[in-house]
Amino acid sequence: MKLKKIMALALASCMVLSLAACGGKADTASGTAANEPETKTEDAAAANEQEADSADADAGEAEAPAAVEGDVSVFYYTYGDTYISSVRTALDASLEAAGIPYQDYDSNNSQTTQTEQVTTAIAKGTSLLVVNLVDSGSDDAAKNIIEQASAQNIPVIFFNRSVSEEVVSGYDKCVFVGTDYEMAGHMQGEMIGEYLMANFEEVDLNGDGQISYVMFKGQEGNAEAIARTQFGVEDADAILTAGGKPALSFYDSSNENKYLVDQDGAWSAAAANNYMQTILSQYSEANGNMVELVIANNDEMAIGSVTALQNAGYNLEDGSATVIPVFGVDATDAAKEAIGKGTMTGTIKQDADGMANTIAQISSNFLGGADTFTDVAPENVVGTWRVNIPYATYTGE
Repeated sequence: MKLKKIMALALASCMVLSLAACGGKADTASGTAANEPETKTEDAAAANEQEADSADADAGEAEAPAAVEGDVSVFYYTYGDTYISSVRTALDASLEAAGIPYQDYDSNNSQTTQTEQVTTAIAKGTSLLVVNLVDSGSDDAAKNIIEQASAQNIPVIFFNRSVSEEVVSGYDKCVFVGTDYEMAGHMQGEMIGEYLMANFEEVDLNGDGQISYVMFKGQEGNAEAIARTQFGVEDADAILTAGGKPALSFYDSSNENKYLVDQDGAWSAAAANNYMQTILSQYSEANGNMVELVIANNDEMAIGSVTALQNAGYNLEDGSATVIPVFGVDATDAAKEAIGKGTMTGTIKQDADGMANTIAQISSNFLGGADTFTDVAPENVVGTWRVNIPYATYTGE
């Protein structure tokens, strides 16, 4: 009886979780990579199946989905990324709700560490790999992980940080869950262009008829960063020029890249804050060359910029100072709070809950023997290899 077996397995899982807590073994949601994934025991399952049979004797033979068997190993490029932390919180909750045991790993922004963690998890008998790749600048790391997984017939779900179609499609038990990353850049650029057309004279602090900007790029070689850096400016320029205004002007004419990159690839608030403080020591309203617009590849870099601006007397919460418009991507809680206070202007929502729920559903499908994209919104599925979680603009309105 399927329902009875499911209940038995669920009760067995609860027993093992309880025993693990008593024995000093950390909860799988703790994120301690050294801990063993939690497993079910056959004796506990058998005992609790008898109990479930007795309790459910008159419940009938109601059909239920196939039981999920096995555990999931989830690898995050770093716990230090605010957006990724929100995905982790949501994914932990989604896996728990689905009754799927899991183990989180912090790769601490090291591909070497992550690859070693994957090797260890496979050796311990994991049933599924969920990977937020550290090195997305080339296919090598992803190929390495797939080679290890396919040798043991283990499914792989890559998420958030792009992996090429060629690599994902090369293994029939591999999918990617992310976003149409170019869309974030397009939407940010459109949001910026429309804002500037509505507020051009106010933003143009030195009255020269052109908006001076800085662009903070999260990481070299990262597809998301490349697209956001390109389209965030290009699409804003298209709206400005169509409206009879000049295109944006990068504040430093000697910078041929027209962006400042986080050299550590961490997309961090600290990197943007350091850059912005240096900029503000040389570019100011008094000198007639103030940076009049900040565009950031993510909200952490946007928040770092806001902090530097506030230290220089701009973007104050009480509304008493000039506001330099700052735009980011992710719609983190900190960014939404800043937008609500008027210290940041807008962001693009990258749906952490939607991503987590989709990963959990595909995990359940893999482990339960269902088709890969069962119960995944069909409008978000791309071919047989990818799911794109939709973006949305966020301005607090």
